[in-house]
Amino acid sequence: MSTIVAGHFQLQHDIEVAREALMSAGFPDERISGFFVSAPGQHDMTPLGGDNMMSPGAKETPEGIVEGAATGGAVGIAVGAATSMVTGPLGPIVGGLVGAHVGSLYSFAKMKEAGEREEGAHGGENVTEPRKPGMLIAVALADASEEEAALDVLRRLGAHHLERAEGTIVAGDWVDFDPITHPKLIN
Repeated sequence: MSTIVAGHFQLQHDIEVAREALMSAGFPDERISGFFVSAPGQHDMTPLGGDNMMSPGAKETPEGIVEGAATGGAVGIAVGAATSMVTGPLGPIVGGLVGAHVGSLYSFAKMKEAGEREEGAHGGENVTEPRKPGMLIAVALADASEEEAALDVLRRLGAHHLERAEGTIVAGDWVDFDPITHPKLIN
């Protein structure tokens, strides 16, 4: 594993020009990887597609639905039992079902709004900006002394969203690239 410096471009042609410039600056072709990064949510990382099995902002939703359904069901059964003289023996059952449904709808209060901070260990996961889509060129550095040379080439060619990562580029392929990790941007 080595340090990787990467930059984004808009066009495939820009990636080809950057590859040539990096090779002219002394970086071997097998340590350079250029590819397209899909937009967040479109990386096909799960069996059903997408990036996550559950939205990061909806982590508490299952617990909220269970809490709401249990509370609503209990209230519905109590109301149904109290009115069983009028509704008959099905009153508590229907009351419990309606109460559970209404209670589960109340659980939507547990959902996060866009940009709202997460609570807990990963606070801010809901607001951290994901990796930008577009063309990405990356170069694996043999040692720390090569970083400035690679950054100079990328900046001179107009790369944006420069980032630093740890990974492995083998024969021009960034084999352990994870599109859903949050980039460590370089100023």
